[in-house]
Amino acid sequence: MKFRWETEFKETEIGEIPRDWGVKSLGDKNLKIIMGQSPPSKYYNKERIGYPFVQGKTEFGELYIETNTYTTKCAKVAPAFSVLITVRAPVGELNITKEELCIGRGVAAILSKNNDIAKNKFIYYLLKGLKSYIEAFGDRGTTYDSITKEDLESLQIPYPPPEEQTRIATVLSWFDDLIENKRRQNEILEKTAMAIFKSWFIDFEPFQDEEFVYSEELGMEIPEGWDVDFTTRFIDYNPTLKLEKGKIYPFVEMKDVNTNSLVCEFGFKEFSGSGIRYCGGDTLMARITPSLEHGKTAYVWFISENEKGFGTTEFFVLHPRKPWLREFVYLLAKNDEFREVAINSMSGTSGRQRADVNALKNYLIPIPPEPILQHFHSLVEPLFQKIINNQKQILTLKKIRDTLLPQLVFGRLRVEEL
Repeated sequence: MKFRWETEFKETEIGEIPRDWGVKSLGDKNLKIIMGQSPPSKYYNKERIGYPFVQGKTEFGELYIETNTYTTKCAKVAPAFSVLITVRAPVGELNITKEELCIGRGVAAILSKNNDIAKNKFIYYLLKGLKSYIEAFGDRGTTYDSITKEDLESLQIPYPPPEEQTRIATVLSWFDDLIENKRRQNEILEKTAMAIFKSWFIDFEPFQDEEFVYSEELGMEIPEGWDVDFTTRFIDYNPTLKLEKGKIYPFVEMKDVNTNSLVCEFGFKEFSGSGIRYCGGDTLMARITPSLEHGKTAYVWFISENEKGFGTTEFFVLHPRKPWLREFVYLLAKNDEFREVAINSMSGTSGRQRADVNALKNYLIPIPPEPILQHFHSLVEPLFQKIINNQKQILTLKKIRDTLLPQLVFGRLRVEEL
């Protein structure tokens, strides 16, 4: 692989670009823009019948679309490997589709005329580099930001020779492919941990050769020697932690939490006195609709057990009473039956309903002897640590990619050969 810093530029209507690059608009005849159109909701389903359907950022993944919604009626189809961009608030979010899908009115698809994958990926990275500009395009001073097809068509972009577009897309794709691979590894590792949890504490599979006794409280048989107790035996809900006003701490808000991963994003924020407080190894569980129903739950992986942070008040904090219960508590919080208890306790006005923490405190569970819990910890703790190490590598890869991206797509750093 060979790079060089560009030294010869020319002035254009979009600023300085390399002398051998051109300027085109997204409305160029070699590019295609498809604006979405939403079918009536009566055609939607979760049974994977018809087209996968996307209508906004909610279905956007890290790089590729992740949707569970399908539609049997579709007016606008985005071909596989199209670039998808949100055209309604938030404007300018980007993803790529791996398959043909139906797009709603909050999304547009952009692709090369012949749907060349490498050229599409270059468009994707270029638009990421122009994200702040596109967001400003959509700021019309109205209630909801939006951009039109005419806005997209008029967008002027730097345009390197086709072979250089391919080289740029290839270099940046290496980082995204590594990130995607590690993210998929994390999904598998977490599913493995959850499978072990269910096998041990829901189905009691490792204990089938032992005697079972009937529990009146649970209405089921459990291994002999196990107790039945409230979750508060293991968990301290919303613990009281002292933070200093005016000091900067790690901060987590709802958008930082995924529905299918224990590792969350985080930022830093000055503590003003409000917000839930947590320390390393705690679990954060959404308590507001629809985040709770969607399963937004996070493990506090980014600080040690002796460090503290805070977050939005729309989380419950589940603090394990013993260090070797950390993984158990997180997996319990992800368990469908536990979440159903929280969901059924929700009250409040439509769209802003919140769960009652007392419902979780009063939830009864079968409790094995301590050696079993410690053995479980020894099995799943390495899986959690691998996930955390992968996430640290992901953050490093993202930082390198995000540093390289503007240099490459605006021609300041040239890829001469791969």
